[in-house]
Amino acid sequence: MSNIQNAFKNGKAFIGFVTGGDPNIEKTRQFVLEMIRAGADLVEIGIPFSDPIAEGPVIQEANNRALAAGTTVEKLFSLVADLRKDTAVPLVFLTYLNPVFHYGYDAFFKRCGDIGLDGIIIPDLPFEEQPPVRSAASKHGIDLISLIAPTSEARIKEIAMSASGFIYLVSSMGVTGVRSEITTDLASITESIKSVTSIPVAIGFGIHTPEQATKMAKIADGVIVGSAIVKIAAQHGTEAAPHIYKYVKEMKDAIG
Repeated sequence: MSNIQNAFKNGKAFIGFVTGGDPNIEKTRQFVLEMIRAGADLVEIGIPFSDPIAEGPVIQEANNRALAAGTTVEKLFSLVADLRKDTAVPLVFLTYLNPVFHYGYDAFFKRCGDIGLDGIIIPDLPFEEQPPVRSAASKHGIDLISLIAPTSEARIKEIAMSASGFIYLVSSMGVTGVRSEITTDLASITESIKSVTSIPVAIGFGIHTPEQATKMAKIADGVIVGSAIVKIAAQHGTEAAPHIYKYVKEMKDAIG
């Protein structure tokens, strides 16, 4: 069984995101461990990229800060290996296809398997182009996590049937970032997914208040929060750890 399944075994999962290397690698390690201490069931670590097309301004700026601080893929591999000394909580990379392609699919995922990473999210990887990436990831025990956006029911089911780890249900069209209101009919999309797979479904994009988290947790198996945490890191820099802990605990408590 995938380690990612453990994130969902004790009720609703809280999934938090940080940009790796913002403000530096050492602080990213601290932020991840504080999120876990606060109750995060799975943590996504973003590999900074110069052209993150799915991201809004908050995460774009975090990418720029992390790259300016000298963050590299190798340093993030080392970070995950180091985190594995202290936690068994599922860890997932979020990255774009370019860094994985240039590293080489097999070499990249072998390294992921060696350091104890559990999964990967690649927002700019079209579903039709997944097979070679999925094959290389699966060979080394890495779940390729599928994103499902509000689209046709037939396509939703097609993507869901080949999913592994968990399904990342995008709450709204557009880029990442906090949203004051989420109006998509997520309940019907979740129902379509559940009709073809038992893989857990987590909702992300725009969730940033306890009230939103509570609402989304009633629909899905988990809630994903990214921009709001990255924003705290931007506001408090090297002193962000206690603020991240407080926020994550509040959000985890909201979903039960």
